[in-house]
Amino acid sequence: MDDYRVVNQANWDERVAAHAASPDYKLAEYERDPRYIGDVVRFDLPRLGDLAGLRGVHLQCHIGTDTISLARLGARMSGLDFSGPAIAQAQSFADRLGHEIDFHQADVYDAADVLGDAAYDLVFTGIGALGWLPSIDRWADVVVRLLKPGGRLFLREGHPMLWALEGSEHEGLITVDYPYFETEAPMVFDEGGTYVETEAEFSHNVTHEWNHGLGEILTALLTRGMTVTAFEEHDSAPWNALPGHMTRDQAGEWRLTTNPERLPCTYTLQATKTA
Repeated sequence: MDDYRVVNQANWDERVAAHAASPDYKLAEYERDPRYIGDVVRFDLPRLGDLAGLRGVHLQCHIGTDTISLARLGARMSGLDFSGPAIAQAQSFADRLGHEIDFHQADVYDAADVLGDAAYDLVFTGIGALGWLPSIDRWADVVVRLLKPGGRLFLREGHPMLWALEGSEHEGLITVDYPYFETEAPMVFDEGGTYVETEAEFSHNVTHEWNHGLGEILTALLTRGMTVTAFEEHDSAPWNALPGHMTRDQAGEWRLTTNPERLPCTYTLQATKTA
């Protein structure tokens, strides 16, 4: 099972430079406007509340743009990711912008060993993170260890129903092709390119991925003493998840072009650790 880390890390390491250079990550906007907040964090501004003075950690932070966004909302942030090039890019960019954020290279399952138990008021996880993890129970263990008593998990993720779908070449047809529930064996993909606009070509294209059902995620948190305080499903996602079937709105969110109420695309979940 440890092989999945090697395979996935090679994939992510190779894409860091292309992501940092892509207009989709909007690094120029962060540099131009010291108040700029990225689209993913901006979507949840009404739900995040006042972050001023909170000690926060962003798990699987990649190149750190959402981490910086949270820092700009007043949190004292750390970031953690398994990709060395991603962490180097994130730290360099945050330092250049004048943010005091500490970034750490480590696997998410090792986060509490690296960052310390009960050290954070806020654990943040964003879009496209959980699918790289084989066990949602192990992830929940890490969240609970990292949080102070009364601390909060804030998770916005792609909906497991969306991850189970595949767009068809036939107009209007979407098929359920992938597991909804967590499986022991990963889904193995061999796909070039990446999810942002870039002309870069890549050689490390194999990934190992897992889906996790909503019930599995909620149960993993509840059985570890977490209290779910908010849960919302959204009919939109911040990327074109089903090309040919989705339309982008003015805020940059994508939803089904026809009858978007048919499909939950993402969700926001909040839970607190029992004091």
